[in-house]
Amino acid sequence: MPPFGVYSEVGKLRKVIVHRPELSLQRLTPSNHDELLFDDVLWVERAQWEHDQFTGVIRERGTEVFYVQDLLTETLQASPAARQMIVEQVAAEYTVGWALVDEIRRFLLDLEPAALARHLIGGLTAGEAGLDWDAYARISLHAAALDDKNSFLLPPLPNTLFTRDSSCWIFDGVSANPMYWKARQRESLNMYAIYKYHPMFKDAAFPFWYPNKTDGEFNLQNFSRSSLEGGDVLPIGNGTVLIGMSERTQGSMIEQVADSLFTAGSAERVIACVMTRDRAHMHLDTVFTFLDRDKVTLFPKVIGQITAISLRPGKKPGDFHVTREKDFLSAAADALGVKKLTVVETGGDQYQAEREQWDDANNTVALEPGVVIIYERNTYTIAKMRLAGVEVIPIPGFELGRGRGGGHCMTCPIQRDAI
Repeated sequence: MPPFGVYSEVGKLRKVIVHRPELSLQRLTPSNHDELLFDDVLWVERAQWEHDQFTGVIRERGTEVFYVQDLLTETLQASPAARQMIVEQVAAEYTVGWALVDEIRRFLLDLEPAALARHLIGGLTAGEAGLDWDAYARISLHAAALDDKNSFLLPPLPNTLFTRDSSCWIFDGVSANPMYWKARQRESLNMYAIYKYHPMFKDAAFPFWYPNKTDGEFNLQNFSRSSLEGGDVLPIGNGTVLIGMSERTQGSMIEQVADSLFTAGSAERVIACVMTRDRAHMHLDTVFTFLDRDKVTLFPKVIGQITAISLRPGKKPGDFHVTREKDFLSAAADALGVKKLTVVETGGDQYQAEREQWDDANNTVALEPGVVIIYERNTYTIAKMRLAGVEVIPIPGFELGRGRGGGHCMTCPIQRDAI
């Protein structure tokens, strides 16, 4: 078996990347949580405990767990090129101002790998940069306008918690995703550096679906062109991947990923799932995930409105054969070669179903066929899953759930079996 590759949504999960709550969430406040894309602030120590329960369950089932901050530290330790690439992109003329670029870069490059990784995720304040701001105020607009040394030179990345989004493995390759919101874009740069330079990955033979050879080196300045986030990407197997076309994942990126997959012969079909836009269902996996080979959980109010459009390779490279499907569920079943998918809808009456969808009842992560993790608070949906023959492992999520992401969002599988 190749050391990396994700060939289904429910095959045995072998290796996964997660992120334990840390400094970035400690810097989430009532005044900045909106711009950092959170609905509320978290009790971080409790969130850490809950995350440890989550990863403990994953390990008990035989899955190897890797942490973003550890991988990033090891990358920076092993590769001066990775350190240089990240620092040059996060401390640039358009982020810290022309007059301070050299000084901020020098400060970051002089940090020990663990400290640099901590600040790349947790953020860097003006006070932490150790500069004589009064002196620099005579030559730098950025310094002259500074009135609070707690201001961020590098904003924190609290959404790193949701490792599914910044990168995603589709069959035998990976995409370091160009994310929609500026508040999250540096997450993808960190993951790209890990995949390209970390000793565990750098000698492994796998393609990048994004950035691919045509795109060239990963560049934060190119993010405004189009966006893709991993919560919209479900490689369901049998040569097919579902990709939600949402606020955060645009059609142009779906076409680019589809072309890369088809050109490499890694996929035969991409089903674009055109969604309505709402904070409660920002990604496809917030309303639809797989429980078993032929069982899914979904929020019917949203899934019933999805338009499914299949892309297959066209007659020449770069072209597609496009089919508008009868409906989303029948298209997914057809792609998997099953007559019909068994559906477990969000539990409870209309009000409870809406509450449980908001609490990530449909955002399950499978550890193997028919075994899933879900927040314990989703009692109605858990009961329905168990009646359908699914082994459900409930986990606490009082604080983690405040970030609007469940087990699927908080995991980036890097090795998963086919079905």
